[in-house]
Amino acid sequence: MNILSIQSQVAWGHVGNAAAVFPLQRLGAEVWAVPTVLFSNHPGHGGFRGQPVAPALIRDLVAGLAERGALPGCDAVLAGYLGSLETGAAVLEAVAQAKAANPAAWFCLDPVIGDAGRVYVRAGIPEFLRDQALPRADLATPNQFELEWLTGQAVATLAEAKAALARLQAMGPRCVLATSLALADTPPDSLDLLAAEAGACWRLRVPRLAQHFSGAGDTIAALFLFHRLASGSVRVALEAAASSVHGLLRRTAEAGATELLTVAAQQEFVAPSRRFTAEAC
Repeated sequence: MNILSIQSQVAWGHVGNAAAVFPLQRLGAEVWAVPTVLFSNHPGHGGFRGQPVAPALIRDLVAGLAERGALPGCDAVLAGYLGSLETGAAVLEAVAQAKAANPAAWFCLDPVIGDAGRVYVRAGIPEFLRDQALPRADLATPNQFELEWLTGQAVATLAEAKAALARLQAMGPRCVLATSLALADTPPDSLDLLAAEAGACWRLRVPRLAQHFSGAGDTIAALFLFHRLASGSVRVALEAAASSVHGLLRRTAEAGATELLTVAAQQEFVAPSRRFTAEAC
């Protein structure tokens, strides 16, 4: 499997490509990583160095892949944090090139907008994701806040979450994974994930950990994409991705680390220490 991953890159820690590339490689995928920004670390630490990558450089890197004859072998484009509207345009051009070379290639959009009621991307990016990127996506992986923002619908109950998933699918992606859901019937010590495709909807519940770790959404988007392409089953993808990420987060929390232990906990990607089962919803 060959995946073109276009998202943020940090020198220290694990978010964006630093959270997605190694787990995919550990599972056997070839990953062609293209950065949208180059930062020393995740800005959530209170300070960082670095700068966005010029959209022209992104286009140049993808052009180089095309010149090497790589794009016909591209199975999917994975896009995450954009940084700017100009970067978004470059990403969609890369998707168009990949799909022209291989019409079966998927476009997985992780619509990074915000979380916990707060938008943390530049003005115009949420609208770009909703109006331009989402209609071209085959798979979208929003969190609860992003699902509400993109659909304009409240997501407080299971019925509302399913309606929002259907609404999102009507906007473009055939397959949707919604993460970090705290619904009316979700126990306080748990979180739910929902995945929908082809009229089926699956719900999976995992224990809620006390600590929040940046990069978890980037990792689960990458793993869900991989397992959906590898298995052809949205349920298998949900169970595999959620189990792996829970194991990664649990081991990180137990170690008292502030950044994901992506390397130390790598066995969780190939053989999760605890496997969770999804139920039809």
